[in-house]
Amino acid sequence: MLFDLTASSVDLTRAICDVPSVSGDEAALADMIEASIAPYDHLEVIRHGNTIVARTNLGRAQRVVIAGHIDTVPINDNVPTREVDIDGAPYLWGRGTVDMKGGVAVQLKLAAELTAPVVDITWMWYDNEEVAASLNGLNLLAADRPDLFAADFAILGEPSNGQVEGGCNGTLRAIVRTHGVRAHSARAWIGENAIHRAAPILSRLSEYRAKEVTVEGLAYRESLSAVRIVGGVAGNVIPDLCEVEINYRFAPSKTAADAAAHVHGVLEGFEVEITDSAEGARPGLDAPIAQQFVAAVGAEPRPKYGWTDVARFSAMGIPAVNYGPGDPHLAHHDEERVPLAQIDAVEHGLRAWLTAP
Repeated sequence: MLFDLTASSVDLTRAICDVPSVSGDEAALADMIEASIAPYDHLEVIRHGNTIVARTNLGRAQRVVIAGHIDTVPINDNVPTREVDIDGAPYLWGRGTVDMKGGVAVQLKLAAELTAPVVDITWMWYDNEEVAASLNGLNLLAADRPDLFAADFAILGEPSNGQVEGGCNGTLRAIVRTHGVRAHSARAWIGENAIHRAAPILSRLSEYRAKEVTVEGLAYRESLSAVRIVGGVAGNVIPDLCEVEINYRFAPSKTAADAAAHVHGVLEGFEVEITDSAEGARPGLDAPIAQQFVAAVGAEPRPKYGWTDVARFSAMGIPAVNYGPGDPHLAHHDEERVPLAQIDAVEHGLRAWLTAP
């Protein structure tokens, strides 16, 4: 089965969303994307696992990577998609409409239609973005084919309400542990309760005030939050261990080492284990090509609070931004939905920039 790449971006979004592709189960969608784009002679098509790359080789002075992930979080009775009306405006409702098959649809349509863009383009549609970094298709492609990432600028079609979101916050996870002594709960005074000892951790986190950090003119809001707490072995036993998992979202001006030091400082006196971290990405909007892009699409740059794969491009020295249809607040939401007008607007913006004389 092929996608009709001559269809509207809205219809193409619906068709793509109606092919389930929860992380780890993207093969069917990847097959369809590859088969649909392969007949276009102006594109060199490369497959790497369930990641599809299509690129022009026109000898242009500059090259741009435009990428989007094809996986979604689990479906919850929100496929197939349907059109709904909200306050008089038409929306496409269903899993993936926001995160981020609307962006993928726009990219596929433009990849097929733009035979002579003003820059060379490397289109990338990759798998496993919503899960562990070790499985991320973009990450694996970069490890095996770094040559495909030679570019002057990158655009990720993550939902940004049709605006340009520069860079992204970094993210860090840590486990904070308290220890005690087990005892029968009927004689609690004999033991030492590890869960009770965690109370000061929660107090420090609840009293923590998020900071706004300005980076290259964009204000990134940080946060430090408890996201999980585990402790106890039985209903009649005083617990000897409690673990509080925390998540720190930090401005892209900080390194992962800076972020770890900050967390250790806030939780000084407690046992803290950093379990995972990913650095953010600076906005990269000072690059001339980025400024040209922002002007062409008529957007006012904003910060991206969540972590996205723009950070991978930034780490490679490639300025990168997020630009796609959909409200990020509705990503992963059971009421995920995208305004049809935003899909059309993002297509128009990208087309205008990629074909501007």
